[in-house]
Amino acid sequence: MLKIQNLHTFYGNSHILQGVDLFIKKGEIVSLLGRNGVGRSTLCKSIMGLVRATGSIYYNGTEIIGLPSHQIAHQGIGYVPEDRSIFPGLTVLQNLELGMKNVKKTGRWGLDDMFRLFPQLEERKNLQGELLSGGEQQMLAMCRTLMGNPDLMMIDEPTEGLAPRLVQEIGDFLQEIAGHGISTLLVEQKLSITLNISQRLYIMGHGKIVFEGTPQNLEDYPRIRQEWLEV
Repeated sequence: MLKIQNLHTFYGNSHILQGVDLFIKKGEIVSLLGRNGVGRSTLCKSIMGLVRATGSIYYNGTEIIGLPSHQIAHQGIGYVPEDRSIFPGLTVLQNLELGMKNVKKTGRWGLDDMFRLFPQLEERKNLQGELLSGGEQQMLAMCRTLMGNPDLMMIDEPTEGLAPRLVQEIGDFLQEIAGHGISTLLVEQKLSITLNISQRLYIMGHGKIVFEGTPQNLEDYPRIRQEWLEV
């Protein structure tokens, strides 16, 4: 579904991503791990066309590098950034409705699905986004993206600062959408969730991929964890 080859990304003269290769299959949950500042968020922004990049990014066999972000989104890629980017002055319901790419066409996911996945959102559907807790804002951001019917979702640090119960809910959400054939690129630091739900893992360090494998593979390489993940 997604294949990245020799990706280089720059912020001005700063060379952030340095020859990244990565792929994701249909319905697969792939986690991207690493310490802050190694380029994980930049990879998501590169895929969405938000930063200058060179190399190749193929999505369903089509080269998307160089396309404007709105065209990439309409190809079927959804992005939940680290800051969530909900509309604070709009209600939960209005935020969800804005996530729909075509209000005249019924997609795979509707409001009833969102409220089934996260009943808290239905209870607060008439509240403004700024009045939600951090965990509820994260739920809203993911559901708003899902309302656009993506085939691939990139989610940046969804569990940061959340209680274990909410982390579990987000893990359940990701596994459910994977069951519907949606692929996920999960940018995370919590090994607890990534080891439980991911089919494969990538670890980044200094703008490069330093490890690729399954959660089981990572268990066999404690030095990798120590060098690139642990504080």
